[in-house]
Amino acid sequence: MLTDYEIEALLLSLKVASYTILWLIPIGIGLAWLLAKKSFVGKSLLDSLVHLPLVLPPVVIGYLLLISMGRQGFIGQWLYERFDLVFSFNWKGAVIACIVVALPLMVRSIRLSLESVDHKLEQAAATLGASPFKVFFTVTLPLIIPGIITGTMLSFARSLGEFGATISFVSNIPGETQTIPLAMYSFIETPGAESDAMRLCVISIIIALASMMASEWLARYSNRRLGGR
Repeated sequence: MLTDYEIEALLLSLKVASYTILWLIPIGIGLAWLLAKKSFVGKSLLDSLVHLPLVLPPVVIGYLLLISMGRQGFIGQWLYERFDLVFSFNWKGAVIACIVVALPLMVRSIRLSLESVDHKLEQAAATLGASPFKVFFTVTLPLIIPGIITGTMLSFARSLGEFGATISFVSNIPGETQTIPLAMYSFIETPGAESDAMRLCVISIIIALASMMASEWLARYSNRRLGGR
């Protein structure tokens, strides 16, 4: 049986991961479409910036968020003065951290799907008088649903496991920013709490496996609906 402390960390992790996905899906689709379909000055730089979190240490990401989005940061201070928004040391900041670290997974999955779409289908729709907006939502978007599903599940699992950027940016505050990885860290540092850490470890593994299996099943189902194998 999980304690109230562990349940609180689990629910907070699910909350942070869910809000992360809600923001990542439109951002990921927009960036993936831009990188897959358009040519412009600075495209290589944008591509590198999007994928930079894959190679940066998570602690570095958290530190950069702290000095930029913190209350005294050059962006965070403006947001606080204008809109009374504070991201450091609360769960909203944990969402920001997860968005940054999971963004490359979302963009890459959707971009690969976009690049595999048959351009002749889009051209045929445009020839029949469909606007670019209508072509995207009636032809392109349905065809890239498997990529969106894969990116969503990978990003969700990555958000649940995020540690370095989160603890650097929003600290480890029980009930406010303490997700499953941070709670495990606290248990590991506490003598005699090995069994508590193991329970959270098992829960993390189960959730991650469930996400991967759901992603695979949904992608196959979408491919069957689209006439694929």
